[in-house]
Amino acid sequence: MVRHLVMWKIKASHERSKEENMKEMKARLMALQGQIEELKVIAVGLNDNVSDMAYDIVLETSFDSKEDLDAYQVHPKHQAVGGFIKTIAMARVVVDYEV
Repeated sequence: MVRHLVMWKIKASHERSKEENMKEMKARLMALQGQIEELKVIAVGLNDNVSDMAYDIVLETSFDSKEDLDAYQVHPKHQAVGGFIKTIAMARVVVDYEV
């Protein structure tokens, strides 16, 4: 099993507040559940920590293999969500690991 964790710092946009962007991002990510065969588990959390060092949103996903993660990365539905995220993210960190 491969875990893929991503955290982002989110900004406000001309259309939405930071909080609205976070909620929209979570909804779009969670909508991937059941849409991409290789994606086995998905969870999205919004941060409650007020520290300046904290990230705003976390994505936790699981895949059966590295190849499945690779397939997810290039899937058109994942790419579409990624396009939205790029417009609202200020920073991103990622960790992939086997369990």
